[in-house]
Amino acid sequence: MAAKSSPVPLLTPYKMGSFELSHRVVMPPMTRNRSYNNTPQPHAIEYYAQRATKGGFIISESTSASDISNGSPNMPGIWTRDQTEAWKPIVDSVHGKGGVFFCQLWHPGRLSDSTLNNFIMFWKAVPDDGEYFKPTPKQLKANELPLIVNDFRIAARNAIEAGFDGVEINSANSYIIDQFLNDQVNDRTDEYGGSIENRCRLALEIIGAVVEEIGADRVGIKLSLFSEVYGKKDSNPEFLSTYLASELTKLGVLYLHVFEPKDEPHCLKSIRSAFEGTLIASGGYNKTDGDEAITESYADLVSFGRLFLANPDLPKRFEANAPLNKHDRSTFYKTDPVVGYTDYPSLEIAC
Repeated sequence: MAAKSSPVPLLTPYKMGSFELSHRVVMPPMTRNRSYNNTPQPHAIEYYAQRATKGGFIISESTSASDISNGSPNMPGIWTRDQTEAWKPIVDSVHGKGGVFFCQLWHPGRLSDSTLNNFIMFWKAVPDDGEYFKPTPKQLKANELPLIVNDFRIAARNAIEAGFDGVEINSANSYIIDQFLNDQVNDRTDEYGGSIENRCRLALEIIGAVVEEIGADRVGIKLSLFSEVYGKKDSNPEFLSTYLASELTKLGVLYLHVFEPKDEPHCLKSIRSAFEGTLIASGGYNKTDGDEAITESYADLVSFGRLFLANPDLPKRFEANAPLNKHDRSTFYKTDPVVGYTDYPSLEIAC
């Protein structure tokens, strides 16, 4: 009798809180620029359903928490009734395949599109004219920040109403929360700048409000603390990540989804030691890297962006050790509802 082959680490089951996952291959948020007028469209039903599996975990593309936080007219929002209703059949399509679906909520901060009327509310105390966009943004006042906190709270409530299983708060990628966390970028002199406690204050206020609204077991956080914000890296990202991970453990959030830049390999160890929930690794992983991360307990789950974009049946391809479709970068952000979106072929395996 032939010996049974060893299981593929990425394809082993995992219990994330109350969610029974059948494998550890996560589809992360990926901006696709196909939600016209900030409203999710019917073509997204097929896109997400193609990538859903029974017990698989999907996180939606970044979704604006309010009209003030919107960064692009073709990115989805979830601040209105119509947007919430538009998400429902998309969520149903993932649930129909047995998948777990979280909605990522964001506020872009200084990276907002300058053609919109949102750029007047940003936090940088002494902005550099022309460095990011014109007109120059003005500093967010401390008494304006609770409005942003409340935007996240309401968006999380709407996400649950739309049927999502939970939300991921985007605290990464140089967006507004990340801007406050980084000590080389945050130059505020009030209670939101200076000390590590102050710089983490907005993040913890937003996350705390969302936890209060929908429950800690439905909340994940995206972080990129070891990456640069406008070309500047925090002076001590390991200390920052350890402190924030410890505070998020106290809040009881479900998971941390952490980006690992190429110049900081194995930087998740400090977070791993400080955080008691699920850890999702992200950052250009391939199957071999992902299997190693799971085998070594470096992470519990691994997210694959471009691989999942180009291979809607990625877990099946990993299982069969099959060739992978190559992504077409030129179609990442096109507004076409098919090309580069739902036209990547699935793997056909002869029985």
